[in-house]
Amino acid sequence: MKFQELHHDAATLQELGRRLARLRIDMNLTQADLARRAGVGKRTLERLEAGETTQTRTLFRIFRELDLFEKLELLLPEPGTRPLHAVKQRDNPPKRASKKKTNRTTMKNWKWGDEA
Repeated sequence: MKFQELHHDAATLQELGRRLARLRIDMNLTQADLARRAGVGKRTLERLEAGETTQTRTLFRIFRELDLFEKLELLLPEPGTRPLHAVKQRDNPPKRASKKKTNRTTMKNWKWGDEA
């Protein structure tokens, strides 16, 4: 089943857990072995494979041990520089999104409907 076909978080967690368990078994690792290598509790790994929530750090540790960590780059590639930003701010890229600016001239000319 593909992740994009899953419409609920619970179903997505179940599928993620199922896939992680399958990879672990394919690598001939027991839950205890993988948990020990990843530095997490066996019960934590059991819950993850059962589709329960976990901390992101735990997921990263498991990903590293299953040789999946580098594939995160495919999920979230490094954002490139937008051409407009390169021109405007060559050495100082923006740190956050900016708010849309209101047109002040329109606001100055605005009147209530009862004004002459």
